[in-house]
Amino acid sequence: LFIDEIHRMARPAEEMLYMAMEDFRIDVIVGKGPGATSIPIEIAPFTLVGATTRAGMLTGPLRDRFGFTAQMEFYDTEDLTRVVMRAAGILNVQVTAEAAAEIASRSRGTPRIANRLLRRVRDFADVHADGQI
Repeated sequence: LFIDEIHRMARPAEEMLYMAMEDFRIDVIVGKGPGATSIPIEIAPFTLVGATTRAGMLTGPLRDRFGFTAQMEFYDTEDLTRVVMRAAGILNVQVTAEAAAEIASRSRGTPRIANRLLRRVRDFADVHADGQI
């Protein structure tokens, strides 16, 4: 199971996830008030991968339940330039190496941002520069 932006998970969902991570089961509450009953449901063992760019926003109890944590390095401008050039090819957009490097340098080390910027620059170029980037 992969959860992107795991730091944004709602507290009730996070608490349900604790039991799933530790005991491979969840409790479903049926009804409300004093007549509510809890039905335990066994689930198959799974591996959970959570991703965030804001690790400090994870709650302590959630972070403590992960057996392994890793901090990934941001991409450097050279790698992001290659990402932009590849994406330009997929989008059938002509981009100079200089323009790709400029987009890469403004991408905060993140391919998703580089790809978004490339699409916005492409849109601008289509309207104002005959599609040339």
